[in-house]
Amino acid sequence: MSGPLRLVPPDPDAVHELPAVRPRYGAAVDELARELADVCAAAVHPDEIAAVLEADGLTSEQIAGRYGLRDSFELAAALYDRVPRAHPEPPPAPDPWRTSPGLVLLRSLVFTLPGLGYALGAPLMSGGRGAGGLPGGTAALVAAALTAWAWNQGLAHRAYLRLASGGRAAAGRCLRTGAPLGGLLATVAALAFGGPAGAVAFAVGQALYLSAATVLLVLGRERLLLYTLLPVAGGGAAALVTDPPPALAAGLLLATLAGVLAASSFQCVLARREKGAGAGGTAAPSPLASLPYGLFGLGCGVLTAVAALGDVVRHGSRAEPAGPAVIALTLSMGAAEWLLYRFRSRALAALGRTTTTGALLARVARVLGGCLAAYLAALAVLVLAADAVWPGGPAPAAVHLAGLLALGAVLWTGLLLQAYGVAWPPALLCLAAGAAETAALAARLPSPAAAQLVVCACTTAALLAAATALLGRITAHR
Repeated sequence: MSGPLRLVPPDPDAVHELPAVRPRYGAAVDELARELADVCAAAVHPDEIAAVLEADGLTSEQIAGRYGLRDSFELAAALYDRVPRAHPEPPPAPDPWRTSPGLVLLRSLVFTLPGLGYALGAPLMSGGRGAGGLPGGTAALVAAALTAWAWNQGLAHRAYLRLASGGRAAAGRCLRTGAPLGGLLATVAALAFGGPAGAVAFAVGQALYLSAATVLLVLGRERLLLYTLLPVAGGGAAALVTDPPPALAAGLLLATLAGVLAASSFQCVLARREKGAGAGGTAAPSPLASLPYGLFGLGCGVLTAVAALGDVVRHGSRAEPAGPAVIALTLSMGAAEWLLYRFRSRALAALGRTTTTGALLARVARVLGGCLAAYLAALAVLVLAADAVWPGGPAPAAVHLAGLLALGAVLWTGLLLQAYGVAWPPALLCLAAGAAETAALAARLPSPAAAQLVVCACTTAALLAAATALLGRITAHR
């Protein structure tokens, strides 16, 4: 060497360019860029492209021979430079909370049609007025209904847990034991209060029906339940406009009861023979986990009973039981379920569109208000429609309608909290509301409907506060 090499310090402002690709190889690189356009456009760094090239088996020798570059990293850098960045949005995730409107209508029918049995069974309760001006046997009916509602609400929750953890066989075993026991307890409650023989018999049939219907609903056999209700539905509809012979009325009631008992027993047998995905792999849930759901059912039952019979208890034989109110409430349960699914769907969508806790809380609060308003609107329409078709039923006074809407708000908001796994607050609040309305009746306040409006409005406010605090958290929507 004629002299030492002159070391030139690097220029910090110089731009590091990609290695030049000789012209005769440029077309090959362009062709490869077109073939890998999707990969190159989605890459956030050339190394991602290099990984794809190496996964395809390109060696450094092949790259040098085909593209005039040293290795996969230089080729990846050339491809990365040639293809503009484009990061397509991922496809929308499927909505896990979509539900069929047909199923909603079906469940509305199976919740409501049993109410026609009261019209069909009215001749069985013709023993005159009893204590407090109530029709004879009312105490037995109410006692059996409250016992059945409380027991079956807890049983349904426990059976659903067993369905999730052990499959249909585990749920079938739970229902096989729990449903007959619930029917027995409700029957004992009816017999304890006594009354005319026809009324007590009707109360016992009601208790057995509710237990069997719980089996079919938990196992997803709503359509089968609808078929068993056809005799009482047809006879009850006829009883609204005419008086069927007592023997025919009793026969239709017994036909429905026999059908639902046979169907539920058969479905339990079928369920026990099935093998669920989780059968035998998970410990049985504790019965205490279902206790608040049973207490919620009891509280809701008391509130509904006061709404139906409060005026009769307060004013005696001058008032009539509010049958349309009960029918409207039961019919609205289908819409309530659909709106619960709708809320969960829209709340999940709100979670995907927000980046802060405050924004999520605001969006969820709007969704909650909209869904609750939609349910109350549907309930109001059903109340007015039921009063219009009920024989001799006067239009409800404003305070009665407002009180019933407040009760509906309590039921829907409590069910919403239960849907998110929060069971004790709605259970305790509904029990407290039922106790407050019962105390108002005992104190003989002038207007049971006004007391119901005040109590249920306060309970709704407490439930909405609990729901807002819960649903404003991101973890609640997992």
